[in-house]
Formats: sequence, structure tokens, C-alpha cells
Amino acid sequence: MKIKLNYIKKNKGAFTLIEILLVLVIIGLVATALVVNLMPQQEGAERNAADLLVKSVKNSLNTYRLNIGHYPTEDEGGLLALVQKPTFENERLGTKWTGPYVKSGTTFDDPWGNPLVYEPADPEFKQPEDPDYRLYSKGPNGLEGDEDDIGDKEQEEDVDSLEELGEAGGGLTTGNE
Repeated sequence: MKIKLNYIKKNKGAFTLIEILLVLVIIGLVATALVVNLMPQQEGAERNAADLLVKSVKNSLNTYRLNIGHYPTEDEGGLLALVQKPTFENERLGTKWTGPYVKSGTTFDDPWGNPLVYEPADPEFKQPEDPDYRLYSKGPNGLEGDEDDIGDKEQEEDVDSLEELGEAGGGLTTGNE
């Protein structure tokens, strides 16, 4: 007589709960390491894209100036004058406009969704050494006037700080004193 014993067979092909949790922890660590390492590269790529956008718009502004004789003013629409023909005070200027000066679909927004800052110089107050315009991106933080701005922005000297420096004896000397 044969006795048949029903044993509960362990399935050797299955994973234990500890093995599954260990694999999930390892996957989480690898994903975290990838994200941490790729974030600076993403920011660098966005900064490069913003710099290229500023340079491209700057080239378009120069072409506009060659045709019209001046850079777009606020009255002409600023950067929009590169896309659509503005209303000129002088009809002769309207015949010189050969735009659009940027590719179709070009936006004037940086990679962070902020519009480029275009500040044409005011002809009434412009000095010969002043730039004709300023064009820059506000950078990743979207705030104007700090160190992460990208483009042609010239930093204006703070006259009060220069005067304070001179009063403190920090002025330049010629060496003949």
C-alpha cells in the first residue's frame, strides 16, 4: 500500500518580500543618483538655450537696424517689430521694413517661460558710450538685476558707492604721490 503524503511544496521560483523590498530600495537609490547628477546638466542646457536665444534676437535686431536705420523703439512695439511691421511715423521707413526678422514660431520667452527684457536707449538721454539697447533673460529665478541674468545686460555703476570708496581712501592713485 502506497501512502501519499500531501506536503505543501515551496515554490522555489518566487521572491521573498525582503528580496522585493531590497530591489525597490536599490532602484530608488539609482533613480535619486541619476536625478541629482542630471539636474545641473539640465540647468546648463537651459542657460545655453537662453544665451542662444539672446544672440539670435540680437542678430535680428542688427538686421532690423541695417534696414530701418535704428533699433526698434517702444513706440514701434519693441521686439514685436521683428515679427510684424510696425506703424512708422515716417512712411519711407515702412518701405524699408523687410521682415519678419525672426523665424516663424519664434517666441521671445526664455526656457523658464519669462519674456526677454529689451530696453532700447532713450535718444534724449543716450550718451555716445551708452549701448543702443539692452537685451537679456532674467535667468532661472525670473528676477531682474541679479547674477543669474543672461545676455547683454550692462551693470550700471552705483555712483554713491564710488563716492563712498573715494571718501574711504580707496580711490585710484597715479603712483606719483
